[in-house]
Amino acid sequence: MFRINKLTDYAVVLLVDMARHGGQRSAQQIAADTGVPMPTVAKVLKLLARDGLVVSTRGAGGGYGLGRDAVRITVADMIQAVEGPIALTSCVESAEDDCGIESLCPMHGHWNRVNRAVHDALSSLTLAEMVSDPQPFRPPVPATLPA
Repeated sequence: MFRINKLTDYAVVLLVDMARHGGQRSAQQIAADTGVPMPTVAKVLKLLARDGLVVSTRGAGGGYGLGRDAVRITVADMIQAVEGPIALTSCVESAEDDCGIESLCPMHGHWNRVNRAVHDALSSLTLAEMVSDPQPFRPPVPATLPA
């Protein structure tokens, strides 16, 4: 089963909360509003800030806010900020480590299509949609299935 890790799940929770409330809020306020433990909030916000999904402002009116509009933050962005590149396998064209049987592998190149499809699906859903639409995401259904 393909699963995102717990920190990524928390990242989505924090970002949805931040998009709903808008403006700058302290990490403590975000933790209180979401129920996510403060040490975890601090760790996740740091990861999200590193990728520009959130920005931090120091000072009396400071805190954390979205780094860009919610319509410009995708689920793929959220996952990549915490977990790195999205791939179901390490068999991708851009992998630095070759597996050693690449030239003999019947799957060589095919996993790239799967990884791209997963990435495209995750890139098609934005934070704004997650905030405004309580319905679960349903990926597009292909018009015809290959035989």
